[in-house]
Amino acid sequence: MNSVLEIIRRHKAGEAVGIYSVCSAHPMVIKAALCRAKSDDTLALIESTSNQVNQDGGYTGMLPSDFRTLVHGLANEVGFPIDNIVLGGDHLGPNCWQGLPPSEAMDKSEILISLYVEAGFRKIHLDCSMPCRGDPTPLGDADVAKRAARLCAVAERSWSKTGGAPPVYVIGTEVPTPGGATEDLEELQVTRASAAAETLAVHKAEFARVGLESAWNRVIALVVQPGVEFDHERVIDYRHDRAASLSNEIRNHPHLVFEAHSTDYQTPLNLQALVQDHFAILKVGPALTYALRQAFWALDQIEQEWVGKAKAVHLRQTMLDAMRQDSTHWKSHYGSTGEQLVLDLQYSLSDRARYYWPNKNVENAVTRLVQSLQASPPPLTLIMQYLPGQCAAIREKQIHNNPEELLMHKIDEVLIQYSSACNQGGK
Repeated sequence: MNSVLEIIRRHKAGEAVGIYSVCSAHPMVIKAALCRAKSDDTLALIESTSNQVNQDGGYTGMLPSDFRTLVHGLANEVGFPIDNIVLGGDHLGPNCWQGLPPSEAMDKSEILISLYVEAGFRKIHLDCSMPCRGDPTPLGDADVAKRAARLCAVAERSWSKTGGAPPVYVIGTEVPTPGGATEDLEELQVTRASAAAETLAVHKAEFARVGLESAWNRVIALVVQPGVEFDHERVIDYRHDRAASLSNEIRNHPHLVFEAHSTDYQTPLNLQALVQDHFAILKVGPALTYALRQAFWALDQIEQEWVGKAKAVHLRQTMLDAMRQDSTHWKSHYGSTGEQLVLDLQYSLSDRARYYWPNKNVENAVTRLVQSLQASPPPLTLIMQYLPGQCAAIREKQIHNNPEELLMHKIDEVLIQYSSACNQGGK
């Protein structure tokens, strides 16, 4: 974790540098992130969320140790050094168990934290902001801090048993909820500087009260709302002027930066401005799987035109069928019907389709589509029509006319924006 701390130190010393966190469990997204970090000779910060990966398997079916094995296996595949990977746990706390009483939810959260730390995760987001059954809404800073300190103590004990680099911690949460807003947005309230200061003060006092001063020195960031978010169709863009007071507040804390969530779909200039304004940890997730979905839809269309509709796999239709058959992951997000629902299922910026890539029918269709285009590579004219950026990369000898490389390059178009924003001062 010394490398992460060095990035924070450089940022606090005045360099426009930061680190971006890839928050996705999709193997191709992770692989693309590792390739980007290899090309840039930087760290790769890969995070899983508590609803993706937990002691019950999450929606991916993975335990924290399984996620570590996945990431390390992909790193070996692309030749990326394991030592340059930082594994992070996002929203670790009672997020998955809000329907339980606080005592039960926190007991489960302790197991969650232990498994993450024991599996080698060393960037830990302590998020106890969500109320559980019977809690007041919203929870006050004092209750959030007590629960966060309780989980931090568990993390410290787990680390003392497993050894290795000490964990670093992130506290606080963003508004709205993780993964994109579920309602239509017009404008967001930026976190008040005084509220950020109060959150830090209350947490620091609580950590000291329970003897966690050493751990407090490894708290590197506070999650706040800088005024960025996306819903189904719109993106609220970052505005420096609205976040100036909040940005200045973190200057009062020598070892801390802000962590910005839901930065997906921000423009390259906005990402650069966020880092300059001390939101030095940028989280990205749905924008990467959205890019993956864009590329798959393009390949689906290319295959239909190249081999004919009768022989084509029809991946897009397979995905839509899977989403209609199981509405679990989108029914609370999309209230639309008919043609609008068809559009939302595919193109909403919240990208609920990302939950369905592990579906067996979808996985099978992906495999068959890739095999089809590997066996019979389409002409550049079709790639130029549907994937013009990737066609240019083929012509410039950056990639080959290979479906996996086309997919990876499409994801990398997003990753490059984050890499550039986080390395404005050079490595």
